[in-house]
Amino acid sequence: MRVLRVALTAAALIAATGAASAAPDDIAMLTTGSAKADRIVVLKGERQLVLMRGDRVLRVYRVALGRYPKGHKVKQGDARTPEGAYTIDYRLDQGESRFYRALHISYPNGRDRNRAARMGVDPGGQIMIHGLPKDWTARDLGHPRLDWTQGCIAVTNREIDEIWAMVSDGTRIEIHP
Repeated sequence: MRVLRVALTAAALIAATGAASAAPDDIAMLTTGSAKADRIVVLKGERQLVLMRGDRVLRVYRVALGRYPKGHKVKQGDARTPEGAYTIDYRLDQGESRFYRALHISYPNGRDRNRAARMGVDPGGQIMIHGLPKDWTARDLGHPRLDWTQGCIAVTNREIDEIWAMVSDGTRIEIHP
């Protein structure tokens, strides 16, 4: 896990700086807008969402998380962002959500439901990668400096447009502490 985090952080830094001098086998950002991600990695501690294709970083975004970002989501209303392996299972376009576009994350999975059942709580749901709420700006929310969601992963509207185009339903998402 720590090795993955270090590799992804290094890859994100390479991608963010352009890495014009990177060797061909280095992990580097693809510059073509048509590349599709086959995996999303969220590093909660670094507040980063990384779009990956194989071992290559396509894009890196700064994100806002749930208001209580430390720890795994346990129950509905705890304002935590889950941790674990999920998939993007459907999307909500403009007019179908309170937010400008959203990609739904398959939380809760079986493990999450079992944990919640043992605790006698509702695990919640409706965890998404989404843009900003309608009629709000990033500045209004303090985005991305402040964690303002109820457990979702938030980006700007321009960024969700990019992610929307680069991520298909069924794409794997890994959310790390």
